[in-house]
Amino acid sequence: MNALNDRGGRGDLAVLTDRADLIELLGRYADISDRKEYTELPGLVFTDPLTLDFESVAGMPPMTVPLGDYLDNLRTAFAAYTATHHAITGHVVDIDGDSARIHAHVRAEHWLPEELAGEGPHRWLVVGFYDNEAMRTPDGWRLSRVRLTATYQENPHLAGVAMAAAQAKAG
Repeated sequence: MNALNDRGGRGDLAVLTDRADLIELLGRYADISDRKEYTELPGLVFTDPLTLDFESVAGMPPMTVPLGDYLDNLRTAFAAYTATHHAITGHVVDIDGDSARIHAHVRAEHWLPEELAGEGPHRWLVVGFYDNEAMRTPDGWRLSRVRLTATYQENPHLAGVAMAAAQAKAG
């Protein structure tokens, strides 16, 4: 493995281009929920199907789901928040031909409106790491596996408040 973490034997320029594309892919991933853009961005970010592992925050085991099902769940999960902000930094990219692993730090903040949060705190904070996998497709790099490991949370009960409010609104 060279200093650019490439095991595919490609030239430095190709590796740097792939690395930039993979880091940008995580920026687009964050924009899906932060911009609530569930139409065009997901097709630029994910494979279909994809594997999700949010066990450290949601308590659910990893699962492989069709992209449409994940987007329906994501829309519901984020509907009640006034705003979210996902800062993803410290990318470590390991490329092996047409597959890649991306380890990155994440600080995700989620704000609920006062009518839902009440007199308590309004922000759910999640700090941790992403350990994601991507594959090169004919349309570019796409995430095939997303794994979040939360190392710290503040006010995790607000996630349940947000989900209950979104489900009540949906009927």
